[in-house]
Amino acid sequence: MNFRIPRGTQDILPEQSGKWQYIEQKIHDICRRYNYREIRTPMFEQTELFARGVGDTTDIVQKEMYTFTDRGGRSLTLRPECTASVVRSYVENKMHGWADQPVKLYYVGPMFRYERPQSGRMRQFVQFGVEVLGSDDPAIDAEVIALAMNFYQELGLKNLKLVLNSLGDKESRTKHREALVNHFEPRISEFCSDCQERLRKNPLRILDCKKDRDHELMASAPAILDYLSEESKNYFETVKEYLQAIGISFVVDPTLVRGLDYYNNTAFEIMIDGEGFGAITTLSGGGRYNGLTEEVGGPASPGIGFALSIERLLLALETQGAVLPTADSLDAYLIAVGEEPKKIAPKIVHDLRSAGLRVDTDYMNKKMKGQMKAADRQHAAFALILGEEEAASGTITLKSLATGEQTAVPIEALTTTVMEKLLEAKKGE
Repeated sequence: MNFRIPRGTQDILPEQSGKWQYIEQKIHDICRRYNYREIRTPMFEQTELFARGVGDTTDIVQKEMYTFTDRGGRSLTLRPECTASVVRSYVENKMHGWADQPVKLYYVGPMFRYERPQSGRMRQFVQFGVEVLGSDDPAIDAEVIALAMNFYQELGLKNLKLVLNSLGDKESRTKHREALVNHFEPRISEFCSDCQERLRKNPLRILDCKKDRDHELMASAPAILDYLSEESKNYFETVKEYLQAIGISFVVDPTLVRGLDYYNNTAFEIMIDGEGFGAITTLSGGGRYNGLTEEVGGPASPGIGFALSIERLLLALETQGAVLPTADSLDAYLIAVGEEPKKIAPKIVHDLRSAGLRVDTDYMNKKMKGQMKAADRQHAAFALILGEEEAASGTITLKSLATGEQTAVPIEALTTTVMEKLLEAKKGE
């Protein structure tokens, strides 16, 4: 029987994994600079957490979750996103009582959604996201957005566009909700069954419908910005002022609606302008979700965050021709020829690796020529040639594969010599 990978998943092979490792390293670095700390949550949770946290009117909950019943009869779901999981952990572990507030967290890990696979969208995908809980200061909104923008820019992405909107507070949303119902209700039969159901439950979600996005009522729908309370207006203006102060440009789009029910006030998406990326240009999105902690059984605690797909990031980098510095080369390759050299080769390789060098050797009993070719293929800086003669004299031939220069080096001085030679080569670049 031939087994094949499940649809919507992928194998990340060694020639690709270097890019992933570089991006993950960049994530850890930028979050360290912004003083965000990593959190790791389970890959499955109680189904009700996502129904309450994400919203039972969302496509994610209605159509896209991988849900199963365990042997104890409990309904569990592979996480389709991580904000609800982080907030659950925040409440369960009483992080709201920590001395240092707000609590600034980030995560990197696989999420699962049953949707139609397409370029940059998988059924198992990897998200990087941040969550800040405990502060309703507009400055933290600007910080979260700045972190996301800086992350993309430091990876070399160009033509980025930040799109902002405010979804308002409870008072604003109530007024806007009434206006949306009045706008869509007379012709709701012209919309899909999902939108008909959303009309009473959450009419704002109609604006996010992919099936009816071109319906004429979409363009003329009441804008949330016209219904903002004074408090929400002032909040939104302050967020914009902070962004302007740190030099981040943006456009305001009153039709921007995030796909999850928990958002309020600040909402944003980072898009990419330019050809070759397809019709869906959004790279990441996020916003404020005051009230979510109460939904999962905790005390009132304001929050804001964003999430982005590593797969879509890689697609964008490829589209723009950005090259990540992921040199996959060896410091040295040990070539052992003969019975005695093969006996002492493992100790030499071990000592070099213990010193922090990236080293490999032959395990296929190749001849000298085949081992030299292997050293070349793996872009080794040096070939370390150990024959019967070298083994008898306690030396090893150090050959630069860049210049062809050869030097006889005592085996006990090999580690120090290789490190010195590598340092010289680096200075000469």
